[in-house]
Amino acid sequence: MKAEKERQKKVINLIASENFVSADVLAALGSELTNKYSEGYPGHRYYGGQTFTDKIEILAQKRALKLFKLSPAKWHVNVQPLSGSPANVAVYLALVPLGGKIMGMSLSHGGHLTHGHKVSISGKAWQQVAYGVDAKSEQLNYEEIKAVAEKEKPALIVAGFTAYPRVIDFKKFREIADSVGAILMVDMSHVAGLVAGGAYPTPFDYADVVTTTVHKTLRGPRSALIFAKNDERELGKKIDKAIFPGMQGGPHMNQIAAVAIALKEAASPEFKKYAHQIKKNASVLAEELVKLGWRIVSGGTDSHLILMDTWMMGKGIAGSVASKLLEKAGIIVNMNTIPNETRSPMDPSGIRLGTAAETTRGKREKDMIAIARKIDAVLRGKTSKKKGKK
Repeated sequence: MKAEKERQKKVINLIASENFVSADVLAALGSELTNKYSEGYPGHRYYGGQTFTDKIEILAQKRALKLFKLSPAKWHVNVQPLSGSPANVAVYLALVPLGGKIMGMSLSHGGHLTHGHKVSISGKAWQQVAYGVDAKSEQLNYEEIKAVAEKEKPALIVAGFTAYPRVIDFKKFREIADSVGAILMVDMSHVAGLVAGGAYPTPFDYADVVTTTVHKTLRGPRSALIFAKNDERELGKKIDKAIFPGMQGGPHMNQIAAVAIALKEAASPEFKKYAHQIKKNASVLAEELVKLGWRIVSGGTDSHLILMDTWMMGKGIAGSVASKLLEKAGIIVNMNTIPNETRSPMDPSGIRLGTAAETTRGKREKDMIAIARKIDAVLRGKTSKKKGKK
């Protein structure tokens, strides 16, 4: 643990799905709440001694709704999912018959494993109807997505991603879902902090269900939230049953307490500034990499996330190799597939970069320019020292 703490201090962290939490969040995770078994929901537990755990879970629910400006009369939230993958699967379990169709972005184009990919339970228990990005623009083509939906008639459509850098038009997804009678689920895991800070459009005006992790741009513990509209369909009640007893046993109360703390932090004016700085930093990092001759998928970014093509444009560096070279130089990224991928997921054509973690550390635009130049120097086989003198 001490060694990992030192490692984190020494590196530049550009993992798009990672961040650095506050001391208060860490304290909650290591608290005596770890000792408490709280199977069930507030007021309906299977064990005694829940006076304070009930208060903590209710507080987390209230803060989650307040952060995203949601009325408790119109929205329900479950704060018990252990992470993003079980949260997504719980939604399908609750709302889509086994064997039914889930329409989600394909993995190679930026979707997540739990959006119906065949290696995930989401693709084994349900059928994936995949959509992707336009071959030329590398951005979502809503007419093509609509055509796929009308042909396949999925029960649920997922609007969300794990490696798509652009803004999603949630209104268009709503129209597509309505045209085929599908439930619209938005997985905002990557951009939840940006949404909370007003730096990315909110999905709540259009979605039926919204899932999110807490540990990315929201800067909380490894956990997840599921929001569902309150209406005659009783989506929230069905999802609660899918989480418990459908998939999970006792919730991790130390984790839920840490979520409540992170949600309060995200409601601060400082966090709003932070969210906007994340976007500024990502934009500058992408622009500088383009200036240095690298191809950025879709030409740029509207969020914290950048997909960088290391294989094409004559560079010939596989994403796996690029990731290892950069780690040796103290820059942590992850290899990633890119649209129209010609290589395997374990040896792809690109890398994924994110600016949330380094923005937490106080990095600004000038630092992003320096980081871009170091990335360029490392991948071109030059020393960062020589590059820095130019």
